[in-house]
Amino acid sequence: MKTFNLKQWLTVFAAAVSITLTGCKKENSVAAVNEITEQETLATVTAANDEAQAEEQFDDVFNITASVSADDAGGEELGMSTNVAAAFGEPGTRPSTRSRCFTVSVVPNIPGVFPKTVTVDFGNGCLGRDGKFRKGKIVSIYTNRMLVPGAKVSTIFVGYHVDSFHIEGTHITENTSTSNMQGLKVKVIDAKITNTVNNRWIKWNTVKDVRQIEGNGTANFPVDDVYKIDGSGYGSNSGGASWAGSITEPLIKKFTCRWIVKGIVRLTKNGNQFALNYGNGNCDNLAILYINGVGHAITL
Repeated sequence: MKTFNLKQWLTVFAAAVSITLTGCKKENSVAAVNEITEQETLATVTAANDEAQAEEQFDDVFNITASVSADDAGGEELGMSTNVAAAFGEPGTRPSTRSRCFTVSVVPNIPGVFPKTVTVDFGNGCLGRDGKFRKGKIVSIYTNRMLVPGAKVSTIFVGYHVDSFHIEGTHITENTSTSNMQGLKVKVIDAKITNTVNNRWIKWNTVKDVRQIEGNGTANFPVDDVYKIDGSGYGSNSGGASWAGSITEPLIKKFTCRWIVKGIVRLTKNGNQFALNYGNGNCDNLAILYINGVGHAITL
């Protein structure tokens, strides 16, 4: 099996910013079932942005849980490499560094004994080098090391905040790799993200499958790697909007491009249907959300 490359995987998940945002220019696709008013258009774009916000927050959770290294866990590698500090912009920081304003605890802290409960505790506040201010706890149960096919990591939150956002819900990562293909399934269940400044909230559920479809035989040559992403999800916000999305043509992500290059997502909001087209394989940072046959460009 090809060696797991954490940086490579994080690139893929960060690129799949959302099942409702991202894409490239393409002409066919789209049309809403009913006439869409200007107010509804604005609400749809807001919902798409809310989806992106939710995706960003839970990508951050994935990055942290996938980064519990031997340094963090008392000698046993639980994640996919690096360390928790590096996951949010503090490369090279070791657990013994006194300047850390968070702690990592592992129970039981016995090599090879699973399940393990890992708590990353930011206490009353920790400003990472990525500019995000986190407080509270991320609590994860590992059934095995994340590199092992079949391993699952289930994460909940205790008073967890990122900047002004209160994060709730359950995040589950499962290693679905086979002997000749790398794979991960990521679920977000009953998430709620509340802006503590204005009390606006987003509720969100999603499931994503990521499979490597090219480059599996060249472990030391990642530039030929290509990934296929399938999934679906749904959400709602405090403004009264609700939406659902499904990837109807798999999204294609190349290691050599930061963005998704191909694929289609179908969206339904308040009975109206929309579409996102990810293009014909060209690499650029433009997303187009089609509403009533009119494209609305979003820069990634």
